[in-house]
Amino acid sequence: MNKLFYWAAAALFVVTIAGCSATAPVDGGAASAGAPAQRTGDQAEGRGMVRDDGAQGKPLDEGSLLSRTTIYFGYDSSEIAPEFRDVLRAHGNYLAAHPEVRITIEGHTDERGSREYNLALGERRAYAVRQLLMLQGAAPNQLEVISFGEERPAAYGHDEAAWRLNRRAQLRYPAR
Repeated sequence: MNKLFYWAAAALFVVTIAGCSATAPVDGGAASAGAPAQRTGDQAEGRGMVRDDGAQGKPLDEGSLLSRTTIYFGYDSSEIAPEFRDVLRAHGNYLAAHPEVRITIEGHTDERGSREYNLALGERRAYAVRQLLMLQGAAPNQLEVISFGEERPAAYGHDEAAWRLNRRAQLRYPAR
């Protein structure tokens, strides 16, 4: 059963990589002011997971919360917005049900602020996500935190649209 799961995950990974070269929002760019639209690249991170209800999932389906691995933040904030709590609840439940899974939580910021400030803010964002995942049952040893600050932007540009996409934490599951 495990080998079948790994082969299916590997096949899904190859198909996902082949089809995920776009970085534009799926909805054509109509993101709300509070939360940027989900991007195709973010959906690729949920590959090979089981849905919260225990059913073998299609994690790349638009309706799957596990396919969403990017949490966006407001300017100069590490507070998790209510629209991302269900996403983190699903990931926390998944991790609690699969104690062998380890993830990395990456904290990111936009380009404004000093390098040191942005590294600290990215770390606060990643730890805020970690805390919520642990409240859902994930074990501390499953969660590694790293901050990249402004060093790995999701969007290049010097305007609010780009900055909004860069203020994020990303859940990185290991490739299988």
